[in-house]
Amino acid sequence: MKRSAEVKHPHIERLRGRCGGEPVVRGTRFPVRSIVEYVYQQGLLPEQMVREWNELSLSAVHDALSYYHDNRPLIDEFICRNREASVPKKLAR
Repeated sequence: MKRSAEVKHPHIERLRGRCGGEPVVRGTRFPVRSIVEYVYQQGLLPEQMVREWNELSLSAVHDALSYYHDNRPLIDEFICRNREASVPKKLAR
């Protein structure tokens, strides 16, 4: 049985030094993790995202979701890191 080729994600890029090394929509600073959170956690439709953020295309949003499913542990880690970074640290007494 022949193995299928690795899936390519033409709308996603991951560059050292950009956005902390997170995968983003090519040509933007819009992280894949944000698309995943908006669609899967907040219930936004991909079509709604395209209307809200004009730098996104429908194909880029769908490619970001596909990238997530191909790289779920990586993106889940970025989601966790982002949540931890947004929670204020308790003040020391």
